[in-house]
Amino acid sequence: MVATPEKLLHTHEQLSGKDRVAVLLMGYGEVESYEDFANYNEQALNLLTAKFAPVPTWIYPPLAKLLALFDRHEWGHTHHDFISPHNAIFEQQRAGIEKNLQEKWGNNVQVFKAFNFCAPFLPNQVLAEIKNQGFDKLLIYPLLVVDSIFTSGIAIEQVNNALVELSDGEEHWVKRQRYIPSFFNEPAYIDLMAHLVEEKIAELGAAYLPSQIGIVLMNHGCPHKAKGFTSGITESQALYDLVRDKLINRYPLISVGWLNHDTPLIDWTQPNAQQAATNLIQLGAKVIIFMPIGFATENHETLLDVHHIIHALEKQHPGTNYVQMACVNDHSEFMAMAAQWADAHIEQLLSEQTLAVNPQLAGDRHHHHHHH
Repeated sequence: MVATPEKLLHTHEQLSGKDRVAVLLMGYGEVESYEDFANYNEQALNLLTAKFAPVPTWIYPPLAKLLALFDRHEWGHTHHDFISPHNAIFEQQRAGIEKNLQEKWGNNVQVFKAFNFCAPFLPNQVLAEIKNQGFDKLLIYPLLVVDSIFTSGIAIEQVNNALVELSDGEEHWVKRQRYIPSFFNEPAYIDLMAHLVEEKIAELGAAYLPSQIGIVLMNHGCPHKAKGFTSGITESQALYDLVRDKLINRYPLISVGWLNHDTPLIDWTQPNAQQAATNLIQLGAKVIIFMPIGFATENHETLLDVHHIIHALEKQHPGTNYVQMACVNDHSEFMAMAAQWADAHIEQLLSEQTLAVNPQLAGDRHHHHHHH
C-alpha cells in the first residue's frame, strides 16, 4: 500500500494530538454562595482536619453545619456580606500561567484549574474534562499554599480518587504524570517576596527609621502533629528564613507569623501573626507590615483573619501603624516564573516514552508477599 501525502498528514495530526500536556492547577476554592458553607466545611473536615484532629467522622456533618453558622455570622454580619475574591484571582492565575506557557509551547499545553472544595471545579469533574479532551499527559501543580507538602497531599488524594473513578478497560488513559510539590525555595519567588516588601517600605517615605519598621512574614499555619503526615513546617520555615535573610541587614525587626486555625486540642506553629506583631512592637517597632509569603492567592485567611488581627492590635497598641499587604496573586512577574517552573516538567512529559498502565495488574499482585 502506498502512503499518500493525505494519509501521512492524517497520521501526523493524530500523533500531534497526543503530544499535549494538561496542567492541573490546584487551589482550595472558596464559597461564593453562603448556602454552600456546610458542604464546603464538610469536605474540608474530611480532607484536611481528619489528618490531624482526633474527631470521629460521624460528627463531621453536624459540625460542618455548626461551623457554617459561624462563617455566615463572620462573613455576613461582621464583614458586610463578604464574598471571597479567591476564585476570581485563581482564574486570573490560571489564564496568566497558560498565556506564558502557550507563548513557548503553543496550544499543546493547556492549563485547567481544580478546587479542592468547590464544584463545578472539583478534581474529578476537571479530570473528566481533561480525559474527554483527549489529553494523556498530566502535570499536577498545587499553587495556593506554598508549603504544599501537606496541603497538596490532599490534592494528590483527590486526583488519585478521580483517576480510579475515571479508569476504564485494561489500559489507563493517563500515560505520563509529573508533579510540582512546592516552590518554597525557588530563588525568583524569594527575591520577589523581598522586593515587594521593599517597595511597600519605600511608599512609607521617611517616617520611620529602618530599625522601627516591623515586618511579619506570614506563613500558612501548620499543626505539629498530623498523624505522621509531613505537615509542611520544614518547607514553610525554610521559606521564611530565605526571605528574612534578604531583608534583615537593613530591617532588623522581622518575625515569622503563622496564620493558624484556632482549633482546640491542636498544637499549632508559633508565634501566630498577632503574637509576632506584639513581639516586634515590644522591641520598638512603630509600624508593622504584614506580608503573606506562604499563600500565593488571596483568600479569607489572608483577608479576614489578618483584618481581625490588625483590629485587635489597634486596640492594644493604638500608637502603632499597621500595613496589610496583598498576596502575590496574578503579579506579572509571578505568572512568568510560575510558568517557568512548569517548563522542565512539560519538556519531560513530551519527550519521555509513554507508559501503559494496566490497573487490573495491581489486583493480581496483592498477595505476592512472603509469610514468615
